[in-house]
Amino acid sequence: MHLLRRINTALYYLVYVFWFLASLLPLRVLYFVSDLNFLLVYYLLRYRRKIVRSNLTSSFPEKDLSEIQDIEKKFYRHFCDIFAETVKLFSISEKQMRRRLKFENADMLNKYLNEGRSVSLFLGHCGNWEWLSAIPLCLEGEQKRGQIYHALENPAFDKLFLYLRSRFTTQCITMEDTFRTVVGWKRQGFNSCVGYISDQVPMYQNIHYFTEFLNHDTPVFTGAERITRLVDSVAVFIDFTRTSRGHYTCRFELISDNVKEIPTFGLTEKYIRLLEANIRKNPPYWLWSHNRWKRTREEFNKMFSEEEREKRLSRL
Repeated sequence: MHLLRRINTALYYLVYVFWFLASLLPLRVLYFVSDLNFLLVYYLLRYRRKIVRSNLTSSFPEKDLSEIQDIEKKFYRHFCDIFAETVKLFSISEKQMRRRLKFENADMLNKYLNEGRSVSLFLGHCGNWEWLSAIPLCLEGEQKRGQIYHALENPAFDKLFLYLRSRFTTQCITMEDTFRTVVGWKRQGFNSCVGYISDQVPMYQNIHYFTEFLNHDTPVFTGAERITRLVDSVAVFIDFTRTSRGHYTCRFELISDNVKEIPTFGLTEKYIRLLEANIRKNPPYWLWSHNRWKRTREEFNKMFSEEEREKRLSRL
């Protein structure tokens, strides 16, 4: 156990030094490497090509094969760019980040925070979500700032990404600790701004809601809605758009500043509709390699009795 810990520590410092040195390269050089990686990933390794093609064709049945292939190639190019931009995140300056990541409607966000309200940020895997750890650059005042993340299996890489995601004063909160942390802040009298990437696939035991999403009957996470209601946060959606290579616009859109007036699952439904619009506006820049629809209502119905299903699908 002690030896394994030492190996992970050595691996962490080895990878950290390598990635940090690589991050000092200009983005144009990193993008050149990204272009080479695209050829490798798309044509040679064919990484998850079947999943991506299936996701695209089933999500956009109105598009012909040439349109699907165009989106597919643009997705893989952007997918490789994400890695280059994530490497750059190790050393990118605040000035350069402000130049590349533009915030729109941040005044609305700060208005609520300055009034002492907490804010829940609902977002998806659009654009380069790793760069959204820089959202504190547009925030005013003092509040707890957090982002929910899924811990990586390898301790060395998990520690590496924790450093990466906290460079701009954002606290990383594991999914398991989310409820305790955010509700704890509320009880201690702190307001907070917390980001929830809620377009992952929930486990069957965590499914409480299905909705139509990109032409699929889709189970969605409802934990963000549950916590938002408990702490009476303002619900805000992040419309994240890639405007050009290495440049993004992050627009804050109010979902509701009185979430308790919205029916159960209504907040989740509003989020899904906004996310779908964001994806349809720029199809190549969502995470299509994720096997998003591997859990079905049919399997869900087989696993739980009718009484259990009704109970699960009627409350958060």
